[in-house]
Amino acid sequence: MSPMGMRTDCKHYESRSYPNGETVRKCRLDLAPGAPWACPAECSGFVLRRADVGWDYGSLRPAQAPVPEPVAVDDDIAALLDSAEDIVNAAAPDILAEMEKREKASRLFDRRRLGKSPNKKKKRKK
Repeated sequence: MSPMGMRTDCKHYESRSYPNGETVRKCRLDLAPGAPWACPAECSGFVLRRADVGWDYGSLRPAQAPVPEPVAVDDDIAALLDSAEDIVNAAAPDILAEMEKREKASRLFDRRRLGKSPNKKKKRKK
């Protein structure tokens, strides 16, 4: 597949601007290995965007996305992005475990506050 510019007319193209001035342009399906520089020419996920219903455009929005300088998309870029994705995926289980631990501690605190400690055993009637 030969590279081309990011397809801003694709349904899966996403652009987001942050208060610090940075703009992120990406494929929502993660099918553009050269993002934000290029999409594959024969992308299997390309769907023509038919309408921008429900979008609110601010007055500072440029009419067209800026045309970036052509960058040669090669295996180094794809490898770098794959490496970054691996780092995020490796951190995810630890983050989820920490969040679960905090949620469990929060639930335990709520039970104790309500007098329903999970460690209390019910008294049996004789």
